[in-house]
Amino acid sequence: MPSLKDLKNRIASVKATQKITKAMQMVAAAKLRRAQSAAEDARPYAERMDEVLANVAASVAGDDSAPALLAGTGSDQNHLLLVCTAERGLCGGFNSSIARLARAHARSLKAEGKTVKILCVGKKGFDVLKNEFGDDIIDVVDMRDVKHLRFNDAEMRVGRPLLFKFEKGEFDVCTLFYARFQSVVTQVPTAQQIIPAVFEEKADGEKKSGAIYEYEPGEEEILADLLPRNVSVQIYRALLENGASEQGARMSAMDNATRNAGEMIGKLEMSYNRQRQAQITNELIEIISGAEAL
Repeated sequence: MPSLKDLKNRIASVKATQKITKAMQMVAAAKLRRAQSAAEDARPYAERMDEVLANVAASVAGDDSAPALLAGTGSDQNHLLLVCTAERGLCGGFNSSIARLARAHARSLKAEGKTVKILCVGKKGFDVLKNEFGDDIIDVVDMRDVKHLRFNDAEMRVGRPLLFKFEKGEFDVCTLFYARFQSVVTQVPTAQQIIPAVFEEKADGEKKSGAIYEYEPGEEEILADLLPRNVSVQIYRALLENGASEQGARMSAMDNATRNAGEMIGKLEMSYNRQRQAQITNELIEIISGAEAL
């Protein structure tokens, strides 16, 4: 049984930890407002670009002159998994849920005999995947020095190097993994194929955005210009969604840690008081027994 001094030291230690987790919760809450606003502001642009590209791509479907970013290389043997996670931990299951989805996808591709390569954006994704797929990880993009993410960061650090690898023929298909922000307690791990581009089809009966456009210059030229930009736009959107999801997950995790610390302090204080009371009782018994012996 621990001594009163050990219990007192343990209570002080847990209280110090509780102060840290409470502070981290408040910092995450402050950062979440800005990150959530940025993620929500980026959604309409990314979705509209997808819609415009889908309309233009429909007019060149099956055309031999379609860009490779739309039509593909004609093969799906080499797959690149672009796994976006956080640079830091202490955010619950945020990083592990994205890595788990990427791991399941990689295993499925390998079972089909495909070649898998992994590009990690964020240190934590690398830490989770390196044990099983260490030989397949081709690079890790460090974003720790980026305080306020901008489109130029996503384009220059991830988008353009990715397009360069595609042009060199290093992969045929690229799938992006990230967590879509829904709420503080809900972040949805998402897999999105960005090379070759895949656009969501309208559901039956859903109203399509309707006018018929004539494009100048031609559709092929428009696609050749917009498709590379769309890759960077989707990556930028994913990183913004990740930023909001990370802060939401950290806020929730630190709130739970603060509550758990409070419960632990209560139990330790109860043990301390009981042991202290037992010690006082024993001392009284010894005094009374000594007095009676006289």
